Amino acid sequence: MTAEPLRLTADVLPLERREALWQEHLARLSLRLLTPAQTSGTITVTPSSSGARLGLLSGSPQSLAFADIGPDRPFLLLHCLRGWGSIKCQKRVQQLAEQDLCVFDMSHECGLEWRTAFDVVMFQLPRAPLASRLGRSRLDAPLSLGSTVAAAAARPLLRTLAANIETIEQADLSAGEIALTELVASAMLSELKAPDGTMTGVQAAHFRRIAAAIDRQLGMPDLALADVAREEGMSARYVQRLFERRSDSFSEYVRRQRLQRTRADLSDPNHTHESVATIALRWGFRDQAHFSRAFSAEFGVAPREMRRSIGGEIEEYARRGKPALRKAKALPRPRAERPELEPTPQGSAQLSTPPIKKEPSPDHYLPVNADTVHWGFLSRALPPQLRVNSGTIVTIETLTQHAGDDYERMVSGDPGAESVYLWTKDHKAVDRRGAGPMNASVFGRGAGEGFGVHICTGPIFINGAAPGDVLEVEILDIRPRPCGNPLYAGKAFASNVSAWWGYQYRDLLDGGTKRETITIYEIDLADPTHARAVYSYVWTPQTDPYGVVHRTIDYPGVPVDHRTVEKRDHVLTGISIPARPHFGFIAVAPSESDMVDSIPPGNFGGNIDNWRLGTGAKLFLPVAVEGALLSIGDGHFAQSDGEINGTGLECSLTGDVRLTLHKRHASTTIPCLRGLAAPLIETESHWVIQSFSYPNYLRELGLNAQSDVYARSTVDLALRSAYRQARRFLMDAYELSEDEALSLMSLAVDFGITQVADGNLGVHATIEKSIFAGRTAGKRPAAG
Repeated sequence: MTAEPLRLTADVLPLERREALWQEHLARLSLRLLTPAQTSGTITVTPSSSGARLGLLSGSPQSLAFADIGPDRPFLLLHCLRGWGSIKCQKRVQQLAEQDLCVFDMSHECGLEWRTAFDVVMFQLPRAPLASRLGRSRLDAPLSLGSTVAAAAARPLLRTLAANIETIEQADLSAGEIALTELVASAMLSELKAPDGTMTGVQAAHFRRIAAAIDRQLGMPDLALADVAREEGMSARYVQRLFERRSDSFSEYVRRQRLQRTRADLSDPNHTHESVATIALRWGFRDQAHFSRAFSAEFGVAPREMRRSIGGEIEEYARRGKPALRKAKALPRPRAERPELEPTPQGSAQLSTPPIKKEPSPDHYLPVNADTVHWGFLSRALPPQLRVNSGTIVTIETLTQHAGDDYERMVSGDPGAESVYLWTKDHKAVDRRGAGPMNASVFGRGAGEGFGVHICTGPIFINGAAPGDVLEVEILDIRPRPCGNPLYAGKAFASNVSAWWGYQYRDLLDGGTKRETITIYEIDLADPTHARAVYSYVWTPQTDPYGVVHRTIDYPGVPVDHRTVEKRDHVLTGISIPARPHFGFIAVAPSESDMVDSIPPGNFGGNIDNWRLGTGAKLFLPVAVEGALLSIGDGHFAQSDGEINGTGLECSLTGDVRLTLHKRHASTTIPCLRGLAAPLIETESHWVIQSFSYPNYLRELGLNAQSDVYARSTVDLALRSAYRQARRFLMDAYELSEDEALSLMSLAVDFGITQVADGNLGVHATIEKSIFAGRTAGKRPAAG
């Protein structure tokens, strides 16, 4: 039986509902928002059958306090994964930093102040088990669990539970709860003292040994103080005095521990086949009547009643069978304003679109060469290659990462391309290719390990851009990069690869035989409206200039030795591919990490691979770091929805773009940009709401997000995200009610698969602007 998670992503909610729903879900973690805030982030809560609650909370800077938690007053275990903040409790302020592990007594009034964006794991542990272990020791203020072995063991366990919070089974959650209770109690006992100060540090350490010995032997009905004392090399009288200093006794302590273990087993679906008597006997209760009375007195409910209280869940669990086991995952930084929305002469509401210049006059030119690109990664730490003001037009050159598929046609004679692709046995012009380690210590493929593949030109620093702003990238023109080889004057070339990461790779007609096929296409620059295939070949193991053999296309930019492949001419004869030139990769720098794989797209944009981002389109991206740090690459001459074999028609392109900054607190606010937290595309006739399996995967998936996103993304999750983003857009931009938005989405919004090739799978919702005729965006029509 899987615990039922409760999840809220604030970014997909309409603005008018966002704060209220955020408060509602915070309450599930016994928290409340102290001050109004432009909330952004995710809350996921999974309850345990024992009453414990596991939570994963990420958000923007905000102030929180404990809510009314009732009489149970649990302990709260808090592990900070990212961010900086402070805890205020009983006039004491304690700073919170990344990787801190703290425990609170939630009967005290405490507040959490987050000064930065944060990710935190919270586990509310039932009071009785911990209180029993602590005895007279009291937790009067938040306690930071330091360098004890128990605390060191608790951290990865807590991260693992949080990483699997949406799929964890009740049995695993219960086991984690018991283990964390023991580890936290042990760590706390080493740092807390009895209130009268009579238990010394040595005595506290001795009691921890006694408690561990009792835990090992709880199932022995005849467990005696003398036996435990003898085992630990202490006198019985000394052990008795240790319990007295806790205002406790050996027998009462053992009884409580046994009752806690029976309660855990009665709540665990893995033990539903066992009788209550069997469970009681396992934990040392020989007299069933005595056990039933003691259990009822301790928990206010009889053992069988407790089991019946979760009986519906147990019955469903037994009927459906145990779900397939899932592998646990470890969880491991002058045209400033846009015109207002106005009705068109026909009454339809849309953003006014400046006419596209056929020959735009750029204010800046950013060429492509080894000094102006970063290959396979994004980083908030990259130095800008260009600084511009809002409203600036920039001409930007890009190169495809697939130019090595045919060096003669796509690199040779082109100084910019030759500069980037320069790789000999003695020198590699662009060494890092991907977000992996520079020493290639993982697979030995090369610096960066190919954890990211795109050649990105930039970044461009937009003056005045700050977190919370929105950057508009308007595509004024896109054109193929001419071949530099005089043998192919007047032509451009592109490559399509049926790759190992494509959807088709394990579903080929010849069964177990897998292959990667490269097809080279030609574009006649005199009529660049289509492309035609020239030849194809199957990838054979290629040896790069450093001597590394690449059996598959596992590292970008490896030059293919065409003497080792068999070319197949006359492929796709009589077929032309219509042009849909666009940049597959347009991104601002994410704030969550210094090094981000370029493949999975996210809220920062990146490898979106939506062909609608062609000439005349506009892309709106939420800014996360100062200057935005815009990068562009991954040119496609064509691509269809799905990108089914893993790539588009990969082509080096040059584009003219206008960059406009929309300030977060601008006096004239565009409704659809308020609170924008995901890429939004606008064409002359349509809105395109772009989403992914995990819109903000770097925050949603935790420390190992850049690997987990590949394993956990599904089309279903992407569709759910796109639906939520489309609902938010319709409710915010056109002030529809939720019911109105739902009806409209089923009748006039087309949901399509953008790509299944990029780790974080993409689904988009396309909305024709003309359906809003007679309705001004951001305003309801007058009644009657």
